[in-house]
Amino acid sequence: MDYSFELPAGYKKWTIGLIGVGVIALLYGFIFLHPFTQAAPGTTNSGTRFWSVLLQNSVFWVLVVNASMFFIGVTTLAMGGWQVSFRRVSEAISSVVPFLGVIALIVLLTLVLGGHQDIFPWVDKAVYDRHSGRFDAILNGKHGFLNPTFFTVWSIVTIALWSLLGKKMRSLSLESDAAGQMDYETGKKWVNKNILYASIYTVFFGLTVGSTIPWFWLMSIDAHWYSTMYSWYTFASTFVAGLSLMALFIIFLKNKGQLEYVTEEHLQDVGKFMFAFSIFWTYLWFAQYMLIWYANIPEETTYYKIRVWGPFRGIFFLNLIINFICPLLFLMKKSAKRNWTFMTFVAVLIIFGHWLDFWQMVMPGTLKDQAELGFFEFGVGALFVGIIMWRAGIYLSKNSLLAKNHPFLKESMIHHV
Repeated sequence: MDYSFELPAGYKKWTIGLIGVGVIALLYGFIFLHPFTQAAPGTTNSGTRFWSVLLQNSVFWVLVVNASMFFIGVTTLAMGGWQVSFRRVSEAISSVVPFLGVIALIVLLTLVLGGHQDIFPWVDKAVYDRHSGRFDAILNGKHGFLNPTFFTVWSIVTIALWSLLGKKMRSLSLESDAAGQMDYETGKKWVNKNILYASIYTVFFGLTVGSTIPWFWLMSIDAHWYSTMYSWYTFASTFVAGLSLMALFIIFLKNKGQLEYVTEEHLQDVGKFMFAFSIFWTYLWFAQYMLIWYANIPEETTYYKIRVWGPFRGIFFLNLIINFICPLLFLMKKSAKRNWTFMTFVAVLIIFGHWLDFWQMVMPGTLKDQAELGFFEFGVGALFVGIIMWRAGIYLSKNSLLAKNHPFLKESMIHHV
């Protein structure tokens, strides 16, 4: 059977429209926010807002699309078969990683090599000079880790390997389409090769998303503060948003008469993951906050002071309502996870909630009480959504929507919860 798909005109219009809004927002930022005007040490300016928004969006969205390849990796290692009928959706989303990775890398290296101490205070050379008057003993103690050279090398290596390993996993999948139906031995060798690359990818994912990358890209904004749960918190936020993005593409394709072997049983299992990782995110949110609140150590509570008792108080607790209370109540029932329309609403809500979570992770450390949520912030977010739709749409339209020769396809076709 032919499982080809042509992107509908409406999809293309939305893609062009979102990218157009994003380009207008960027032009607005270049003209009115003066991004190349350096802020004086210890201060912020309108350019700080420009780079903070680009940092928030580029990091958030690249981690969200990368979650799809992590999903492929862990289900491959688990010898899972239920997800094979919509595997191409996960592959399509993960194909965006190289594009958003390059954008994120450009933003990050501009900030670090350009000396934007208003975003990353540790790039200011004066804080390491004991005679400068701005010497910072805490940053000096972290200089072996927080330095431009280490940051640059590790960021390049990370994005390159995410892209290359993801491409290898996708190419293995597409090769099976051309190879035809596999016998037992051929299928076994193909599955083992998938397990090998999934193992490498998953280990590297743990060393980056589960460990070092959130420290570099986000936690070092508040360089005096640290949390041992920060990377897992970041992972949980982007993984549940990534699952929600997968759910949206699955529902879209089903509404267009595609993915014939995907049923409400599959959607329910995706909904279970969304429910479970919303709870996991909340566990980390509470554990991090509770331990810091209980210890009441000044160098730890400084992170939460501006968020809980400062101008971000409303966003901080709205974040908890959207990302915990709503998924808890909305996704608890079995019937809710099988309802295509309701799942669309919940998925959009979760993605927006965690985008907002990243906004309040970045802005208090960069803009302090000068942060805004206006056209520029939402416009840049729309640009990244448009890029995801554009690239994922190309992958879906160029390749079969079904991994038709996958050895576990039958298991997915008869999947029952």
